Amino acid sequence: MTYSWYVTFEVQKRGVSARPRSPRATKIFETETEAKDFARAKFNEGLIVHAGTIIPHSPRRTIPSSDIPGWLEDPCEEGDQDDAQGSNGNGPG
Repeated sequence: MTYSWYVTFEVQKRGVSARPRSPRATKIFETETEAKDFARAKFNEGLIVHAGTIIPHSPRRTIPSSDIPGWLEDPCEEGDQDDAQGSNGNGPG
């Protein structure tokens, strides 16, 4: 399994804990689609969400919380840009 994307989200405080907890948690994903689905669920819960690619994935991307709504609406997934550039309709025929 090669993980390429991460989503970091705030953790809601529940109860009183004797030890300090991190206010955020991170989950990793193989594809941008999986990351978007998870981020969308957390965003719809009203949580602050950040996402991005994991090093050494290239090109590197970081999506700050302010850009999450646009990223979730963006239909262009990884690999789609290569297909769009490669198939310009000027092929043989």
